[in-house]
Amino acid sequence: MSNTQTIPQAFLTVARLHPDRTLVWEDGEESAFATVAERARRIGAALQRDGLRPGERVGLYCLNGLAFVESYLGVQMAGGVVVPINLLIGNDEISYILDDAEVAALLYHHALRERVAEFVDGASSLRIAACLGGQPIRPHHHRVDDWLAVDAEVEMPALDPAEDLAAILYTSGTTGNPKGAMLTHRNLVSNTASVVQALQLRPGEDRLLVVLPMFHAFAATVGMLTPALHGLTLVPVPRFDPTLVSEMVGRAAATVFLGVPSMYNLILRLPDALKSQWETVQMGVAGGAAMPVELLQRFEARFGFPILEGDGPTECGPVTCVNPPDGPRKPGSVGVPVPGVEMAIFDTAGRPLADGEIGEICVRGPNVMKGYWHRPEATAEAFFGEWFRTGDLGYRDNDGYFFMVDRIKDLIIVNGMNVYPRMVEETLYRHPDILEAAVVGEPHSTHGEIVVAHVVPREGAALDASQLRGWCRERLGPHQVPRKVIVRDALPKNATGKILKRELRRAGEIERGIDQE
Repeated sequence: MSNTQTIPQAFLTVARLHPDRTLVWEDGEESAFATVAERARRIGAALQRDGLRPGERVGLYCLNGLAFVESYLGVQMAGGVVVPINLLIGNDEISYILDDAEVAALLYHHALRERVAEFVDGASSLRIAACLGGQPIRPHHHRVDDWLAVDAEVEMPALDPAEDLAAILYTSGTTGNPKGAMLTHRNLVSNTASVVQALQLRPGEDRLLVVLPMFHAFAATVGMLTPALHGLTLVPVPRFDPTLVSEMVGRAAATVFLGVPSMYNLILRLPDALKSQWETVQMGVAGGAAMPVELLQRFEARFGFPILEGDGPTECGPVTCVNPPDGPRKPGSVGVPVPGVEMAIFDTAGRPLADGEIGEICVRGPNVMKGYWHRPEATAEAFFGEWFRTGDLGYRDNDGYFFMVDRIKDLIIVNGMNVYPRMVEETLYRHPDILEAAVVGEPHSTHGEIVVAHVVPREGAALDASQLRGWCRERLGPHQVPRKVIVRDALPKNATGKILKRELRRAGEIERGIDQE
């Protein structure tokens, strides 16, 4: 596939070649490529009739499903830029995104009507709003069902794939407002081509189950756009429930599962009676957070298919690297760069480091974003020349495999010595009574920082803080042993299941404010 195509051009090419092939399998209902193409055209035509201009931003507030796919493609057929909105953020952050992106239109799912009513009237730039699959919340809002009933042809504008935006994805930082990563058509089209090659996906055969939220970069690119642009089938599931997911895997005969480590952890706890539902799955793909080696090995031993760990930030499309399906796979590694993408390790001055040296993982290629929306200074800070700075600490081994050590901001310095939280977490995950673990730093007047471990016990298990510290002392250096162990019922997570360490740090700050040390 040529990187000179826009997303709609690439999609319509596949739809013409394979009109009857299933693109979306949703709860037993199959929607062919030709059907989705026609519905997307009608949505695009309606947006144009209502005055949407090329390059204007369109918010998409929608659950996983056919409605998300056809809306996303319809917006881009009209020349619009999709702004997917996280379903789990608060109204203030949603309002900020709508205003910052100067969103001209909003498409919202009928199941989310009550939430939309709380923020939609405050969006100053909004001219067009439409409800997907039900009745709108305001008299002047449209019904997308009415749009779909009109046989109309969209006038696709001439776009430059390398320059014109396809989507703006907002990334949440640890402080301040989220930043909008500007992804061009070339960024996303090239990244899907890299994904197909790297994972050796089979058009017309593979079915990807997508329970990760499609407003997120991983699910949008790997789970939705890759099938749409390469003739695969996607199986959207609107919420993560291990039993529901197992049922859908079995009914749809899914061959690929996309997940984050916490999902694999919960699936691993399924009863044996549900394990047979997974017999058609030939591989799992893991991203979004570091996969504990102990978890990966236990999962593969029980379910019998490999998990390919990869990585990539939103700003890179997002896929940068993955362990190859035909090996060798290296547990603990995020693999090798996908075709067309370069990765390197740099020091703080932007100088390349040798294999085995820890530094910042940087990325170069056609997948790398154009920049941050309305943030020229943040854009400049995010690059060493052409190389995007991921903010991840890691190293490359002699075989060209990359290993993530930690986020730069998560590094803990105890008595002047570096402590990488992932190393401590890997040790905790090997404890037989620990289900989940997260390690953060806490300021300390004597040591600079101390290591704090937050742990969740397995069902029926009881955890003792002093016993866990003894477990760590036997396996780690003195400076790496947690000074505090906090046992929790659950760890805070975002919409994709990634553990939110900033929430754990914030909880510690509140605690220290009450009880000064």
